[in-house]
Amino acid sequence: MPLPVLGILTLYLNEHKHLEEKPIYQKMIVEGGKLGLDVFVFTPMDVSDSKKKIFAMEYDAKQKKWTRRWRNFPDMIYDRCRIQKSPRFAQLLQFRSRYSKMLFLNKPLRNKWTIHEVLSKKAEFRKFLPETRLYHGLTDVHQMLKNRSVVFLKPINGTGGRGILRIEKLKASPQYYIQGRNQQRKIISPQKIHASRLGSILSGWNMKDRYLIQEGIAVELPDGRVHDYRMLVQKNKEGHWQLTGIAGRVGAPRSVTSNLHGGGRAVPAHQMLSSWITDEERRQEVISTAGKMGVDIAAYLEHQYGPLCELALDLAINRKGRIYLLEVNPKPAREVFSQIGQPELYRTAITRPLEYALWVYKQKTETADTKENKPQP
Repeated sequence: MPLPVLGILTLYLNEHKHLEEKPIYQKMIVEGGKLGLDVFVFTPMDVSDSKKKIFAMEYDAKQKKWTRRWRNFPDMIYDRCRIQKSPRFAQLLQFRSRYSKMLFLNKPLRNKWTIHEVLSKKAEFRKFLPETRLYHGLTDVHQMLKNRSVVFLKPINGTGGRGILRIEKLKASPQYYIQGRNQQRKIISPQKIHASRLGSILSGWNMKDRYLIQEGIAVELPDGRVHDYRMLVQKNKEGHWQLTGIAGRVGAPRSVTSNLHGGGRAVPAHQMLSSWITDEERRQEVISTAGKMGVDIAAYLEHQYGPLCELALDLAINRKGRIYLLEVNPKPAREVFSQIGQPELYRTAITRPLEYALWVYKQKTETADTKENKPQP
């Protein structure tokens, strides 16, 4: 009997067909084989509409090498595609539209601003949201800085810390301190500017895309580095949302973000939190509250937008233990758990989508069998 087939849908990063997460896909293929799941990788460029076939990428664990061959369409699709400004992304949109009837484990989420608005409608989530508004111009920055000392400008479709600006209003001075990362994730040179120059600085910033403006949360450690927490919630093998893990992240020197791709490093969450909140009982309470929030938000967003199988939530936690939801990421990396030295947790983060895929396939086949065996009137 053939194994159920899962296709991992991704995008090439460039014309040389480079894949950013190839080592992760390799692990998923190997783990899938152990679970009884046939896994291959493909991009929209590898799909032949005329042949109704996919020129799939497969990994041979015995020979330890990647190969290609023509495959039938998979039973299920696990979508790992992130937003790109390229013709490849346009091909992705066409693929999603043309094959929308296929079984996707996860559907695309909306942009940061839309997600913020949707979560704001629920009182139980509103308390976790930092003040956020859509950026229209300099007036929005001035308005928020009336009551805040720090604000962030973030592209509503940005990933990996790209294109983020931090603006700090200096005390007893008509000056601002500007930091950030450009669209290539490079740290820009920090600068102090007179308040009158802020408009020209922002007009020179690449704002072709829409931005949001968000209150800054005090997350600087004694050495000046910023930190936050990456929490991963996933569907398990029973089809239920579950907290997989949470880890701390410390940003690179002079960085306004903590992203690992931007030079950040991972730290066990309890270790990070213990330097921030000394009371053990309070720390446990904060972690428990964060976990419940993550599971509840995942279930709510799935109800709003359709199937999801995992979400990463980036959190800031202040010294009083208040939790702020900074961002929701539907295509999360999981290397943070490898870097904190928890191999079993890392393996769980890799295998849960595979176990969930098997559960989905089982539900699908059982439903089909029931219909087939139903007595006809």
